[in-house]
Amino acid sequence: MKSNIIILTLLLISNLGYTQEKSHVLLVSFDGFRHDYVEKYNATNFKEFIKKGTAAEGLIPSFPSKTFPNHYSIITGLYPGNHGLVANTFYDPKRQANYRISNRPLVEDPYYYGGTPLWQLSREQGYKAASYFWVGSEAPIKGHFPDYYHIYDGSVSNTTRIDEVIKWFQLPEKDRPRFVSLYFSLVDSQGHRTGPNSKELENTVKEADQVLGYLMKSLETIDLPVNVIVVSDHGMKEVKNTDYVDFNELSLKIPPYATVVYDKILSMVFLPSEDVDSIYASLKTLEKNFKIYKKGDLPKKWHYNKHERIGDLVLVANPGFAFRKKKINEKITGEHGYDPYTTEQMQGILYAQGPNINSGLTTEPIENVNIYPLITKILGFKNPKIDGKFRKIKAFYKK
Repeated sequence: MKSNIIILTLLLISNLGYTQEKSHVLLVSFDGFRHDYVEKYNATNFKEFIKKGTAAEGLIPSFPSKTFPNHYSIITGLYPGNHGLVANTFYDPKRQANYRISNRPLVEDPYYYGGTPLWQLSREQGYKAASYFWVGSEAPIKGHFPDYYHIYDGSVSNTTRIDEVIKWFQLPEKDRPRFVSLYFSLVDSQGHRTGPNSKELENTVKEADQVLGYLMKSLETIDLPVNVIVVSDHGMKEVKNTDYVDFNELSLKIPPYATVVYDKILSMVFLPSEDVDSIYASLKTLEKNFKIYKKGDLPKKWHYNKHERIGDLVLVANPGFAFRKKKINEKITGEHGYDPYTTEQMQGILYAQGPNINSGLTTEPIENVNIYPLITKILGFKNPKIDGKFRKIKAFYKK
């Protein structure tokens, strides 16, 4: 009797022409796209996208609000202090090596990447995944690359990237990725050059708006239930080059045997334990337009106190200021890396639409580690141990 019911149900579904497709997710990052750019620069395709889905008022980056740590936080659901990419540039005491985003061998070394990226989780749960540029996708983390991926090349046009993503979604089901990540750098690059309030940046935001429009039109050509999640890793703050902290002056207080990791917003000093207190006290006397912390004393909300790659001393420039080793011509630029919990300009974007996304909703700002459990909920995957919590982003989800 039970088998007859099943057969009749399958026949009914067949006669109705209905097939149940598994949900797919396309995660799209516009690097450096600040939370207020859509309204500030009247990005019409973004506005149309938001209208059809759910939007957060802002996406709160993890500390530090830098590109590599935050793209990797989004893709692993972990804070940088837990996944290990603690900055764009950092020192690894175990290997006595300096990781830099320009150091190609280290960028491709899985040693530096903790957690389980979404493409690896897809593999573990029996599905394919793809990435057209994303932090970590060029390293065989846990022994594997994404099923389809590219080594980063900023010269590849944005339309070329989109066209290949569409081809991935058009593959036969057995070869088709259910999770795809896609990255665009244009807004961040221009924001650094001319600042977030420039005419040049306005033009670049409008260019990004056209990129989103092309992406959404391209997706209309495929018959798949694709949930599109649009994010950015951080925002951008205007900085005058005359507003700086002279790092050379600070260096006079640091002994030559210390290991110093210099960065315009976040610098670190590694010292023998017996010297930490005295060097801290010495640098503290110069604390103006920056803050100095001992490891273990950084704000708890940063989740940035335990990892071995975090310096014994951490120096953070105040919003609007930057560490400099030399004077440069007076100019307005853009910077990020500041405390994302107290500097609203560091907030990025989180917009989503699709068959598993509610429509017409706006939420309060959300931390970026919570995107991971939203994606796993949509895909029906079990989460590994992560920092993100689905309950903090559940307003986005529709069964």
